[in-house]
This record gives sequence, structure tokens and C-alpha cells, in this order.
Amino acid sequence: MQKNQSHKKRFYGTANLGEKGQVVIPNDARKDMKLKKGDRLLVFGMGEDMIAFIKLSQIEKIASRLSEKLKMIDDIIKKTK
Repeated sequence: MQKNQSHKKRFYGTANLGEKGQVVIPNDARKDMKLKKGDRLLVFGMGEDMIAFIKLSQIEKIASRLSEKLKMIDDIIKKTK
């Protein structure tokens, strides 16, 4: 995958649901998203027929950045009172 296309939506193929409910993420998707064994993923249901996986490490980064921004906003509000 080219760098300028790395953030675009892409179809990676199909996956089968195993006996124990396991899904194998296609190799190209794992490579593009830098997934490795042991990575923790959050699983979201989207409607009745869609599931989305998000790397837990990305959620932690987003939450950390959001927390920093909220603290800055709180500091600004306190200064204006």
C-alpha cells in the first residue's frame, strides 16, 4: 500500500468465524495497521450487521490528548473568572 493511501478506506477480503468465535484478520490489514500478536482491540457493534475493531493503544492516545486539551480549557476558564 502506498503511503499517500495509508489512511484511505480499503477492502481487505473476507474472514471466517471459527468454532470458538475467533476471526482471523487478513494479513494485509494486519500489516497496514501494524497489528501484532497480543495487541488488544476494542470491539464495537455498529448496527445489527457490522463490527469494528480499534486498537486499544489508539484509544488510550486519543483519551490522553483529550485529557490534556480539557485541562487547558479548564485552566483558561479559571483564569477568565
